[in-house]
Amino acid sequence: MPIRVKTRHAQGEAALRTPSPMGRQARLGVELPDIRDNDTFRALVKKLSVYIADVILLPVTFEQLRTTSAGDGLRTLVDHLGRDCTHPAIVNALLALKWHYGAITEDKGLNESRAHGCEIVAWRFLTHLSEREAVDYCLYEIPDPKQAEEQSPSDEEAAVDEHSALLGQALHGTASSARHVFSQSGSSKRNLLLHSISNLTFMVSDDDSGGDEEEEDPTAHFTNLNALEIAAIADAKRFLSQAIVQKIITGIWNGDIIFWDSLSVHSVKKPRFYKPSTADPYSRLRVPKYLKSFEVVFFASFLCLYYAVLVERDPTRITTLEVFLCLWLAAFAYDELSEWIDAGSIFYAADVWNIFDMAMIGIGATYFVLRIVGLETGNRRLVDLAFDVLALEALFMVPRVFSILSLSPYWGTLIPCLKEMGKDFLKFMVLVVVVYLGFLTTFSLVGRDSYTLYDMAGILTRIFFGSTYLGLDIMHNIDPVFGPPLMILFVMLSSILLMGSLTGMLSNSFSRVITHAREEYLYVYSVYVLEASTSNRLTHFYPPFNLLALVIFRPLRLFLPSDSKFRKARILLLKATHLPIVAVIECYEWLRGTAGKGPQYQAFRGPRHATTIASPNPAARHHQHRLQQQHKQSSSSMRGDLASAVSLRPTPTPMPPLTASTTSASSSTAVSRGGHAAAIGPGDSSRLTPRQQQVAAEAAEEQAFDEPSSDVEVRIADLAAKIDRLTDLVVALQAQQSRGLADVSVA
Repeated sequence: MPIRVKTRHAQGEAALRTPSPMGRQARLGVELPDIRDNDTFRALVKKLSVYIADVILLPVTFEQLRTTSAGDGLRTLVDHLGRDCTHPAIVNALLALKWHYGAITEDKGLNESRAHGCEIVAWRFLTHLSEREAVDYCLYEIPDPKQAEEQSPSDEEAAVDEHSALLGQALHGTASSARHVFSQSGSSKRNLLLHSISNLTFMVSDDDSGGDEEEEDPTAHFTNLNALEIAAIADAKRFLSQAIVQKIITGIWNGDIIFWDSLSVHSVKKPRFYKPSTADPYSRLRVPKYLKSFEVVFFASFLCLYYAVLVERDPTRITTLEVFLCLWLAAFAYDELSEWIDAGSIFYAADVWNIFDMAMIGIGATYFVLRIVGLETGNRRLVDLAFDVLALEALFMVPRVFSILSLSPYWGTLIPCLKEMGKDFLKFMVLVVVVYLGFLTTFSLVGRDSYTLYDMAGILTRIFFGSTYLGLDIMHNIDPVFGPPLMILFVMLSSILLMGSLTGMLSNSFSRVITHAREEYLYVYSVYVLEASTSNRLTHFYPPFNLLALVIFRPLRLFLPSDSKFRKARILLLKATHLPIVAVIECYEWLRGTAGKGPQYQAFRGPRHATTIASPNPAARHHQHRLQQQHKQSSSSMRGDLASAVSLRPTPTPMPPLTASTTSASSSTAVSRGGHAAAIGPGDSSRLTPRQQQVAAEAAEEQAFDEPSSDVEVRIADLAAKIDRLTDLVVALQAQQSRGLADVSVA
């Protein structure tokens, strides 16, 4: 029978292996950052940047950091953060460092590796948390240390938290009014934040004591930003494409996670789970899904008015349909202006559909000016030109109506590919134009007696687009000597070389982009959701109702103070104008079956008592880590036997049936719509309305989650011990079987 031989590597062979890029880190033993819960964001960034700079010393790729030993230092950091650190801004700091290292121009390879490392640590840290704790960390907003000096939130347009979005704050710093936004261009705002980013880790070498406090804090422009918004700013597309992050963004898209739960003068923006029993129905106006749905309806009505005006086409007067079309265009332009102020020019231009919007506004304004001038001067030509210009609107309006398709995975994946292919096509056309101008000049001068410059330009253009026979027919007419060889050279160059190169280049571009198209699609989708939901403006008017707020309240601001009464008036106007929209939303949710359900955060797994959005619970983190350690120890221990494991199987304890007494006991605490608790005895449950009984049941359920039973923990410990014994028995049986096989082979 065959003899099996086991070979062993010589001890000296291990020294011949190529050293890992992280070998120096393993030998030197880089000290892990000592992160405390009371550390400022600036101190947190310092500590993390020191460690990242020490463990990543050589340029490596993202896959090497993720899969090879080059990322051992990052794994150690992730374990340390998940085990010993409970600072709520850990993910924010890692993503801010990611942008910092990615923005550095010198030593590009090393800094890109460090940027990849920060992104890897950020999303791996989330895997050490429950889903609800991941929501806490991703939506935690960096507090402003100078919050006490900020303006009152009653100013609807002067205060930062009433006018600009969080993404917009990252681009225009601490701007507190729209006037300050207009005073800075998009490039200056970008340079402001890039200047802060460039100094983010320069402060590492500074002494913590002394003059540090007198210098400008480079992390100040990140205040009031959560981790998801920093990831969008930093182009952390791999982080945003992770499953848990996308689950959070999807929750924001569907309205399961909201930032405004009421519409009142004293409302405060805070991320929280949506509870239908306590939330204000008007808060559903800020849900991105409903915003996009109303946007489609608005564009559909806009398109209908557009077709009606072009079909009517009255050159003598402005009709009623034209008046409504101009009102729709003005409301659309004002809404886009508000969005540009909220998001900033950089993020606004990142969405290709916003470019379509700008083109639509420009064409509409041109039509309006030509139409008014033509009617006032009686110039029929200008009137016809105005309608011709308006006809160009369909090039952008029709695709804009169907822009909702870009939110689907299929169409949303193709759009980034087409965008990149368009960029490569424009670059290639520069070479085509250069070659074309050279041949156009030669043919125009050689055949000047037969063809004009205009005729020759048209002939060469048709040849370039495939009509090669046309050039072969006229080459003798251009010149008997130089015409044929030059025309054959041009036909071969344009039809074979240039067109073949263009086809191959576009194919390579598509193949290159399609591999990362999903990340690009999720990035665009995430940016849209964050821009639509995290705006700090309380009263957001849908177009065309925004014109009412513009006409009524903008003139009053010139001579009336912006106090709570002014804000209350805006809220009343919004409720009066948007009541039909809210009714439709409530009807939709009732038909879908979500209006009568409990809290919408049941889809996020994890202990409920550990979930207070934007304020992670350190005690719950330590409790979860302790259970994980017990599970690891139980799977690796080797004690007991199978008989004892079977004999110690516990008898399942049946759950007591739900009776009227338990129902009344669960209703002993009722929470009113405003969030105030009132004690209700068991005998008073019959006087509760169905809505109050539902609220009381939710409060009792949350109280039960807040007080976990010790009996459950005892059962978990018993089950872990039995798993240990069963594992030991399986290992012992495998060892005995392997010894028997060895004896047989020797025999």
